Amino acid sequence: MPFQRMKSLLLLAVLAPASVFASPMVDTDLHDWQLDRLSSVASFALPSAGSFTLGETAAEAADPAPVATVPQATGLRKVLADFAMTLRNIRYHRGGREPSTGFDCSGFVRYVYQHTLGKELPGDSASQYLAGTKVDRAEMKTGDLVFFRIRGKNVSHVGIYLGDGRFIHSPSSGKRVSVSELSETYWAKRFVGAKRPNVLS
Repeated sequence: MPFQRMKSLLLLAVLAPASVFASPMVDTDLHDWQLDRLSSVASFALPSAGSFTLGETAAEAADPAPVATVPQATGLRKVLADFAMTLRNIRYHRGGREPSTGFDCSGFVRYVYQHTLGKELPGDSASQYLAGTKVDRAEMKTGDLVFFRIRGKNVSHVGIYLGDGRFIHSPSSGKRVSVSELSETYWAKRFVGAKRPNVLS
């Protein structure tokens, strides 16, 4: 018996009421189109034996879902933030624009936007600050850009807002891409504002 058909029949045995298989009138020789429909369900791994009891739903049997990286984000914003999180721990490199070489702050932001949304942002944090739409702090959403003055009066640092007061960025020499809190004293003192790139408007 083909493996795919065995999987489908196993799924029927698990999901169908016992009375169905007790009836002599049941035709278990399924047509191809029925098997095709079942195979899309059967392709998901069934729980291992003993992991749930009869009457328990799959959702109840499954392990608790891990805490979402960006719980309030949806659509493009979630894609952007989730991708940014995969780049954590890549080292800082001044002028860096690729994971293989490392990132500086603006290079990290540009890379994330280019590889998730296909959007080319300006090349440095000061220029990125001049682009897009200004966003009030209370209105910031996942994916918006947050800007800082590290020294002097000009914007010199940028990160991607994740929600809940957090942002991800490539901080400085000797450090790696990481998540920080806007409420941290260092960043709170240097926060300039947020901008929303046009692709998210």
